[in-house]
Amino acid sequence: MTDDDDVQLIKKAASLILRDEIKHLHLMPSAALKLLKLTNDDNARIESLSQIIETEPVLAAEILKQVNSATYGLPNITTSIKRAVNMLGFSAVRQLALNLLFYNNLIRQDSTQEFDLVYFWQHCLYVASLSKRIAIALKHPDPDLVYTGGLLHDIGKVVMENYGRVTYSDFIDSINRNRYSTIEEERRFFGITHAEMGRVFCLEWQLPASITAIVAYHHSQPTDVSLYTKFNTEITIVSFANYIAWIQGISSIAHDSHPTLQSAVFEIIDIDQLNLDALLQQVDQDMKNTREFYDLQLPGLTTLRATLIKSTINLSQISADKPFVAAPTSKKPSSCLTVPHHSLNPDEFIPRTLEAIQDEFSFDRSIMFTTDPKRRCLIASYWWPESILPTKLQPFEINIGGISGLLLKCLREKKAVIINTKVEHDNPIFQRLKTTEFIAIPVLHHSHLIGVLYADNSLSKKPLHKQLLREITPIAYELGVAMFNAKQYDQEKKHAQTDHLTQLFNKRMVNYFLTDIFQEDESKLANIAIGFVDIDKFKLFNDTCGHQAGDDALKIVADILRDLTRPGDFIGRYGGEEFLFVLKNTDKTGAHGYAERIRSEIERRGKIMSGRFHGHMLTVSIGVSLYNRRYAHYTDMIEVADQAMYRAKKEGRNRIVLLSGGKTDEK
Repeated sequence: MTDDDDVQLIKKAASLILRDEIKHLHLMPSAALKLLKLTNDDNARIESLSQIIETEPVLAAEILKQVNSATYGLPNITTSIKRAVNMLGFSAVRQLALNLLFYNNLIRQDSTQEFDLVYFWQHCLYVASLSKRIAIALKHPDPDLVYTGGLLHDIGKVVMENYGRVTYSDFIDSINRNRYSTIEEERRFFGITHAEMGRVFCLEWQLPASITAIVAYHHSQPTDVSLYTKFNTEITIVSFANYIAWIQGISSIAHDSHPTLQSAVFEIIDIDQLNLDALLQQVDQDMKNTREFYDLQLPGLTTLRATLIKSTINLSQISADKPFVAAPTSKKPSSCLTVPHHSLNPDEFIPRTLEAIQDEFSFDRSIMFTTDPKRRCLIASYWWPESILPTKLQPFEINIGGISGLLLKCLREKKAVIINTKVEHDNPIFQRLKTTEFIAIPVLHHSHLIGVLYADNSLSKKPLHKQLLREITPIAYELGVAMFNAKQYDQEKKHAQTDHLTQLFNKRMVNYFLTDIFQEDESKLANIAIGFVDIDKFKLFNDTCGHQAGDDALKIVADILRDLTRPGDFIGRYGGEEFLFVLKNTDKTGAHGYAERIRSEIERRGKIMSGRFHGHMLTVSIGVSLYNRRYAHYTDMIEVADQAMYRAKKEGRNRIVLLSGGKTDEK
């Protein structure tokens, strides 16, 4: 898989677990972006650094305050950023500015959550400082780069905490008693790791490739064909510093499991030649300065030692519970186990899992049957290779009421089975799929059957052994977890996009839809109309008939809008008693015709329901704006539609007003 393919999968997984689209999250301050992108090989960078800091007054004041503190011991008071840069050097001031920006924008907040941001900040600073010290010792050409990579290496955790539908605190709370690696647990919980999330944001911010490489691969090395391979040295240094931090109890979270010491560390770093004693003393001094710098009470040595002891005890328990066993000669389904958590879209992770199963076990074909409880049947929803289920066999369904024998045992007792013609010669699947033997493994979530994993060797005729059941059952378990998570996230996503009362899209989705439309060329925009639908005298429904009557009126209008709107057009609840529609491929006549159908149907329904509303008539005033070249942004069109709607109210309500370019076209 190429870097681009990998990134697209990660982006999709990220979008499913975040409350907002990636492009709308403004996590990193613009000044920090500029600092990160400064070149490192000419004197002009000093001027650039001074200019960036000077245009951020709060940052400039903080820099001067720190530069003049006892930490730096300058002989005279410095009031010029340029002079501070010249005296302390580009590297020191840039590092100071970056630390302040990230601390002020990402870390400095009161939090009572499981994810302790002060604890996290200490870890990031420690890894950054140690990474830089190691880089200097190894004569790396750009220690500042390595420092920045160390500072940002775990940024994905902050993203998940601040913007996740479920937060990193929720994740931490879920793993308090688990013994899997943190990375493995992240993938189980989120469907994506913090390193992958960090990579997505580095790409979105267009950070240097070197920083992106460190953030993305500090827990693993990039493949040989990856564009990030050339940054293996920088990745390895930060990975090593991260490992040393954990050894000393300085993890980013209190329950962090031990990171893996990558083999590349021994290939790239000559550890015996590093004076670790001196390096650690230097970093200890850096951390002391940090405590004074931020006036923070960071965890002391006693706390860190206690954390380390707990981590060591956990490791000992793992070793005791899972003694070393020599690996069997059969191939382990490692890739099959991880594939289900690479995405939260079943149309992606199920076919990829079936493909991985074929690669691992060399089956001729595999099928994922999903359950349909209402129709009481198993449906062949996914298969691999794609050619194994020809059109004549689709849809391939198995009526659960007609199942017997071992397959029934599989469903009832939730047990994996091998079924062949020697045991059950009359099983209808044999004839249907032209095979004499297959395996069936239940796919479960909390003991609830959600599918059946099928595989056979119908072409090669290779026998199926019972050992396969033990090896594939964990894959079926992971599929069950992934399918449940996908369903949950889909429900959460829909919930975040819709108004709970009317089940129409909410205002947030209105803005997304219009943002996308206004990125089209003008020829397509010319046929756009936006309309406001406002319930007349809505307050009377609530005051006279009660809030339930008001809710009923909103639902009636929503249902009519839904019934009378074409596929491809857009309707949503904008707020209160206001609804908004967006029509595509229309003109003045078409927009007015649509609005009139809406108005007249609501009036008709209101007459029928007048008794329910104590004689109050349910009517709406509709304002429509037609696209005009002078509209620079969709908000301009919305404002004109709003003006048209208020004009309709002033002119007697229960009517339509169309405006184009601010001019009344029709009533």
